This record gives sequence, structure tokens and C-alpha cells, in this order.
Amino acid sequence: MAKWYQVIRLQDTNRRAKALRRALLCTLWLMLLAPLVAGAASLTAKLETDTLRLGESTTLQLVFEGGDPGGSPQLPAIPGVRTTYAGYSASAQMSWGNGPNSSTVTHSYTLTPTQAGEITIPGLRVTIGGQAVSSQPLKLTVLKPDAPAPDAQSQQVAFLRLLVPKKQVYVGEAFQAELQLYLRDVVQDASDFQITTTPADGLILGKNAQGQPSQTRVGNVVFTMVPFQLALTTVKTGMVSLGPITATVAVRLPVSGGNRDPLGFFGMFNQARRQQMALASEEVKVECLPLPSQDRPADFSGAVGSFTLNFTAGPTNVAVGDPITVRVQVSGRGPIELLPVPSQAAWREFKTYPPTTKVEFTDPLGQQGTKHFEQVVVPQNAEIKVLPGFAFSYFDPTTRSYRTLQQPAVALTVSPAGSTPPPSVAALPGTKAQEPPVRQDIVPIKQRLGPLRLVGPPLAKEPWFLALQAVPALAWLGVLGWRRRSEALANNPRRRRQQQVAQIVRDGVRELSSLANQKQEEAFFAALVRLLQEQLGERLDLPASAITEAVIEERLRPRPVPEATLTALHELFQRCNQARYAPVKDPQELSDLSSEAARVLKELAALEL
Repeated sequence: MAKWYQVIRLQDTNRRAKALRRALLCTLWLMLLAPLVAGAASLTAKLETDTLRLGESTTLQLVFEGGDPGGSPQLPAIPGVRTTYAGYSASAQMSWGNGPNSSTVTHSYTLTPTQAGEITIPGLRVTIGGQAVSSQPLKLTVLKPDAPAPDAQSQQVAFLRLLVPKKQVYVGEAFQAELQLYLRDVVQDASDFQITTTPADGLILGKNAQGQPSQTRVGNVVFTMVPFQLALTTVKTGMVSLGPITATVAVRLPVSGGNRDPLGFFGMFNQARRQQMALASEEVKVECLPLPSQDRPADFSGAVGSFTLNFTAGPTNVAVGDPITVRVQVSGRGPIELLPVPSQAAWREFKTYPPTTKVEFTDPLGQQGTKHFEQVVVPQNAEIKVLPGFAFSYFDPTTRSYRTLQQPAVALTVSPAGSTPPPSVAALPGTKAQEPPVRQDIVPIKQRLGPLRLVGPPLAKEPWFLALQAVPALAWLGVLGWRRRSEALANNPRRRRQQQVAQIVRDGVRELSSLANQKQEEAFFAALVRLLQEQLGERLDLPASAITEAVIEERLRPRPVPEATLTALHELFQRCNQARYAPVKDPQELSDLSSEAARVLKELAALEL
């Protein structure tokens, strides 16, 4: 009985070993044949969110299953959307007997709408391993900044509001707007708040100042409101607009489901995530009225606001041709820095010189303060008895009327030139005037000078000495020209940026040629994209980082730009995008691209936009 059991057990063990060997063999065959029986390739397009507000961004994902497109696919142009490539990820999955192996490659793109409305993202068609795959079109809904949320349960973490207290202003009037940043109570802290764009039509945007944060309620939710005051000045009549103003802010939000400390003793263990948010305010329109022509003073020079005047002049006892310093102080509220000195028609008998100015502001926005004028006037004849009074006219938008400030005339005593008597010194009675001491000549030590001879010609006859006299004058003229050029550049940021970009482009074109000769393809296309962004940003007065291929259709095509230049720009941007997945092997092609880029950059610099 015992021997039979041992035989049966041995036979059972042999059967198990054979079954195990067959299972391992089948598994090996499946692993070897899995790539041959893999499923067909597919492409799926997904949006992180299909509804957002103007100023926000979303992510478009292109998911490739069963194949790799061999680089980042180039999206077709989407009107009203700025597209930026955000990277890719890859994953693989191995099946053990229940199906074929599979691989997934995901390419992500950041979409930033530039206009509100319904936007259609067209489908993308790509060839993978000889097989054509395509994605389905997607719909993206972009709401206006002040539109209500599509879902009543969704709450905004942060948003902007733009408030203008006045709906009617006069041309040249200075007023204020308030940009309000709202942060929901769940925000632990906020940082890096930056205003990215401030579109203004018919307005000059001046200084800005941050106010004190306060707590407020929006619906049933508590928000922290941070106000920013903006200084504005109108420059044209009709309807003017401000906004939508866009901005970015980094906020720290609690992680849902994280371990939190309800008592607040161990806040360092609370989990939080940092999120960069793009915000946009609504657009605000204001009616700008022209200044009335009725009752306008003859000496009105364009000042709009509310002002006071102080006027002094001295000295008052002068000769013909002597200077008199006139000091004028205009204080009040308005565009203080832009106030001119009104011409005084009654000062015909005086020679006047250009005034010097100094401005003192009493508010952080630069709309209230005092402007000091100092001007030199010179009497031209001895019959002048007074310096005529000073008059300053301005338009008061509060009373909607013109006002003229008058200062009385200053009495003068003007004597003929050269007739001013020397000062006399009064003496006490009974004292004698002191006689000047007797002048004593110095006796020379050497009585005989000896023979004299001419050592050389006088310096006044030496050519080098005469040329040396011109050096200080030339140096002064050079310093004066340099200073005026520096002041002109300081007052003209657009011109200053144009010169800086011109220098960057000149250096960059030489760098492109060098990189092409060295066959450094990646550095070549990075430098080419940077030069295109710098030149287009300077021409369109936009930040260089905001320049993409979409700017060509949105900003350049409506302007008088030759079609050949637009086509060349499209080709350069497309070649830069293709270089990511289609490397350039021919150095001659890089040299041709360098020459073409230099030509297009030169044409862009010559355009008058």
C-alpha cells in the first residue's frame, strides 16, 4: 500500500512539471508575438476644461495609442487662440495573456483665448507607421470676464473688477480708475501679481498705487479685495475704453482630502498646492466730451483741472538789460506734469527766456501737486514802469466752465544802461574821511636787464596752440549732444527699445551665421525664434514673450504689411516648429535660413506700423 502511494505521487509530480513547462512556453510565445498582433493606432483629443473666462487658459491633450508620431504634431491655426507647446509624456502597458501590449504617448498644448465666444478646435490628422489617424473636433466656450459662472456650484478662486467712477470726462482731464483683485477665503496666500496687458483706446495710463486690502462678501462667499488705483488722462473725444486688463497671480490653495490641523497648532503639516492663475477684467467705456468753445479765454493753453496761482518777480530796481527772475507756482489737481507756461501777450517790452520747471507731487498717482516755473525776463528800455500782471486760464470740469487766475502787476524802477551810480558810504558827523594810503613803488632788485633775445614765436601764432583752444569747445558740444540724446531716449521708451532691439538683431544675425557654420541646429532655431519675437514685439509694442505665429494673422495682416513678408514669417515659424521632430542635416539649408531670416528681419525693421 505504501509503495503504490509513492508511485502515484511521483506520477502526479511529473504531470505538474510538464504543465508548468507548457505554461511557461506559451507565455514566452505570447511575449514574442505580442508586437505582431498589437492593436491599431488611434488618436484622441481631450480638453482639460471646455468652458472658461477670457484671460484663463486650458490644456489640450493629444493622446496617441499604439504608435508614436515621431515628434510634437503641429496644430492648425485656431482663430482667437494663442497656442503654446507644453511637453509630452509616454507610458507602456504589457499584457500577460489577455491581450496585446499597448503604448501611449501624450502631447500637451496650452491654449489661451484672446476673444470671447464659441471656438472650434479642428481635428488633427497624423500618419503613424503608414496608418492615418485623426482626432475629433472640439468645442471651447470662452465667456466674457463679467459673465456669470456656467455652474452655480463652481466658485471662482480669484477674479478682477474694473471700476471707473466717472462715465463722462473732458478731453485732457485727469481722473482715476480702480482695479480690484478678489481672492476667495480658501486662498492661503497670493504672490507675484503682475498686470500683463492694459489696453487703452484714447487714454494715457499713468502711475498706479496699491491700496489697503479689505474683507468683503460676494454672494455668500467671503473674499479679500485688494484695490489698485490707476491714473488716466483722456487724449481724444468720443467713446474711449479701458480693458479688458489681464493679469497673473500665484495662489496657494489647500489640497482636498489632505491631513489638516483643525486647531491650527501644526499648520506646517497642512498640505497645499501652488497654482498660477490668469485673470481678466471687463472692458469699461467712458464718453469723452470736447472742451466748449464758448467763453474760451484767448490765453487758454489746454490746462484742465482745478488750480491756484502764486506769482513773484525780482529784483525790481534794475537797469536796461538786467535780468528779472519771475517765479510762478501752479498748484492743484489735474495733469500737473503736463502744464505749460502760458504766453503773456502784455510782456512785449521784455525779452523772455525759456523757463525751467520743477514738479512736486502730493499724491502717489501724480495727479495732485505743485509745478514751479522760473523764467528770466529782461527790460528793453528805461520807460518801463511795471511788469504786467500774470494770467493763467484753465477749464474746470467740475463747474464745466473756464476760469482765469490773475496776479497784479509788479512796479519796476528801470534806469538807462550804464547809469547806475556807484554805492556811497555814509559817514558819521564830525569824522574825517580817511585818505587812501600813499602808493609805494617796488624797487627792482636787478638794475640792468642785460641783452634780450626772442626765444620763439608767441603762442598766439603757433598752429598747435590755436588748435588746442578748440578742444574745450568741441568737448562741450559733444557732452551737450550726448546729454540731449540721453534725455530724448529717457523720454521716449519706444525709441529706446527700438535701438536696443536693433542691436540685438544685428548681433543675433551674426550669431545665426556662426551657428549655421558650426552645424548647431538646436541653438540655431532657438536664436531664430528669439530674434523673431524681439523684432515683432518691438514693431507691435508687445512683450517679446507674447509673440507667437498667431500674431501674424491677428496683428500684422490688418496692417499695411506686404504679403511676401507675411508668407516669409509664416514659413520661418513653421520651420522652427518642424525642427523639433525633423532635424536639418544639410548645413547649406541652415545658411539659407540664416540669409532669409536676415532679410525678413530687415523688412520688419523698416515697416512703419
